[in-house]
Amino acid sequence: MEMKFLPQVRFWMRCFVIQSTALGLVVAARAESQWIELFAGDEPTKGWVVTEWSDLKKPAPQQARWEFVDDTLLGSVPRGTWLVSEAEYGDFELEFEWRLGPRGNGGVALRSPMRGDPAFDGLELQMVDPRYFPADQAPKPSELTGSFYRAAAPRVQVFKPEDWNLYEIVCRGPGIKVVLNGELIQDLNLDEQIARPLRHDGSEAPTLKDRPRRGHIGFQELSRGGGRVEIRRARIRTLD
Repeated sequence: MEMKFLPQVRFWMRCFVIQSTALGLVVAARAESQWIELFAGDEPTKGWVVTEWSDLKKPAPQQARWEFVDDTLLGSVPRGTWLVSEAEYGDFELEFEWRLGPRGNGGVALRSPMRGDPAFDGLELQMVDPRYFPADQAPKPSELTGSFYRAAAPRVQVFKPEDWNLYEIVCRGPGIKVVLNGELIQDLNLDEQIARPLRHDGSEAPTLKDRPRRGHIGFQELSRGGGRVEIRRARIRTLD
C-alpha cells in the first residue's frame, strides 16, 4: 500500500471503531431498558394476588398480607401463601435478591398455571435454609435451595444462610438456566426431563417435560419460627 493512502485508512478505521462503540452502547442501553421492575410505584404489589400455598386456585386467609418495607418485599404473616403475578410469561429472564431466616422456606414459581401446586403443576425453584427441616427428616438434594422441587437437584450448593442471595433465571423454550450467587447451578433441557416426582400425598406429578411453557410467576412464604422471606431488586425481561 502506498504511504499516501495510510492517513485515509486510519481515518476510516477510527470512524468504524467510533460507530461500532456507539452501536454497542445503543444496544446495551436498549437491552437494559427492557427490564421491568416487579414491585415499584405507590402500590408495589398491584397486579399480584395472594393464594394458599398448596393450590393457587384457593384464596389465602383474609389476614395474610405481603408487605413492602424499605424497598424489600416481606413474606406473609401467617405463613403458607404464594404471591402470584396476574400476568403470564413464557420466555423471560428473571433476577432478584433474596434472604431467609434460620428456618426460612420459600420458592419462586415459574410458568405456573393459576391452579394446583407450582412445585408439581408448574415449576418451583426452591429457596430454603436446611435448618427448616426437622432433625429427623434429612432433606434430599432435590429439596434444597437451587432445586426444581423434588425433580432436579442443583449442580452445586452455594446458598448463603441468613445473607442476601442472587438468583438469575433464564427460561427460553425447553431451556432453563439458573445462576445462584454467580454459579451456574441448573442448565436443563425440559424435553429430556422424564422422571415423575412424587407429590406430598405420594402420588406422581407430571414430568418436567410435560409442565406448562407459559404461566405465572410467584414467590412463596413457608418459613417457620417467625422468620419471613425477603425479596428485593426483582426485575423481569420478556424474551418472547
